[in-house]
Amino acid sequence: MLELVAATIARYQMWQPGQRVGVAVSGGADSVCLLHVLRELAPRWDLRLRVLHLNHRLRGRESDEDAEFVRRLAGSFGMTCIVREAEVAKVPGNLEEAAREARLAFFQEAMDDGEVNRVAVGHTRSDQAETVLFRFLRGAGTGGLAGIRPVTKTGIVRPLISVDRAAVEQFLNERGIPWREDSTNRHLQFARNRIRHELLPCLEREWNPAMVRTLAQTADWALAEEAYWEAEIDRLAAEHLTREGGAVLLRTGSLARLPLAAARRLVRRAMEQVRGDLRAIDFAHIQAVLEMASTTEGHGRLQAPDLDVMRSFDWLRFGKVELNRLETRNYHSPVAVPGVTPIPASSAALSLELVEKSNPSEKCECVYNGEMVCVDWERLSGSLNLRNWRPGDQYQPAGSTGEQKIKTLFQEFRIPLWERRHWPVLLDGNSIVWSRRFGPAARFTVGPETRKILTIREIGIGRRPEGVYYK
Repeated sequence: MLELVAATIARYQMWQPGQRVGVAVSGGADSVCLLHVLRELAPRWDLRLRVLHLNHRLRGRESDEDAEFVRRLAGSFGMTCIVREAEVAKVPGNLEEAAREARLAFFQEAMDDGEVNRVAVGHTRSDQAETVLFRFLRGAGTGGLAGIRPVTKTGIVRPLISVDRAAVEQFLNERGIPWREDSTNRHLQFARNRIRHELLPCLEREWNPAMVRTLAQTADWALAEEAYWEAEIDRLAAEHLTREGGAVLLRTGSLARLPLAAARRLVRRAMEQVRGDLRAIDFAHIQAVLEMASTTEGHGRLQAPDLDVMRSFDWLRFGKVELNRLETRNYHSPVAVPGVTPIPASSAALSLELVEKSNPSEKCECVYNGEMVCVDWERLSGSLNLRNWRPGDQYQPAGSTGEQKIKTLFQEFRIPLWERRHWPVLLDGNSIVWSRRFGPAARFTVGPETRKILTIREIGIGRRPEGVYYK
């Protein structure tokens, strides 16, 4: 037992020498075994152990007795024991999930407070087998079939992940070490208990006596696959996902060029970046996004748990439901010339400068690149204002044959719905001088007689828009 656990710790590099390790002890066989094993192994890494116990207050006096048992056990070893209580039964929703969240919050608090650097929990290879089977029955990809991670990004480690539950009990019995029995572990209303006490024994009896080992090997195989894909999706996410506030943007064309396996995982990553996790996200949600992304015409929308996905032309936007509500906050403000005026509801600003031609005969040329436009200052009244576009807005952009509605230009330029709400236009009185992406109005463009030029530059926009500028 000791050498198997030591090899597991070394294989997964669970901690560094000299660190403080919190041992989560419920009082049950697995966690009591974990504490005894780590106490014997601690000198190899010069570890300082602390005991962590969360009283879920679910079994009344029995829960209190568990807490007292753990206190006495820690005291017998001269270890600090940190005990917290959580009224899990008062949390709405799934009881098992609420208990799990309470434990994780407790562990994270202990690490955040500097009490410990890592938290060791007592999951065994038997728990791993049950988890893989449970997820398989619900439907899972390789990420789910990888089961319980030996080491998590949040600092939780599982030194007993290579040890069967039978070996744990043998270790304790041979040494005469007592433990507590949780009466709820026999309650068959919990799916995991039915797997442990009914389904898994049936599979071992009727199909494969080594089912626990087989399922654990499946998890190990899947974990290696996930490690490869994790690095690959990190690379693809950096290349294809764009953060915009609390939302994530993704071009549908990027998905179309990827193999299906990579496309699915990139969609999952986008969802994870918005939600923080992938709980309640299943195959159907991923597939629905891919199907919605298969066309680039018009718009589409779907909802997943705590997530809203919109498609507008060839863009996908992943956001919280409240973020994706396309509510418009109108703005209308004067602009300074020269000066920089922030564009509300964005990180961009409009920079205006006046340039006087040093040589009146110098020719002004039109150049297209989308960074800056120039207009004839003397054709303006000088009363300039910046506002968001409104229904009915129209003007004649330079180079076009007549007036066009901005709404029509949105369609022509395939501007996503979420970018339109606060789309900036610059006004001279009631006349549009300039609009993002669509360029200056033809009536204000520079010409041979232009003597003073107003330069209009949008700065801090992140992605460079396509449009025109003049010099």
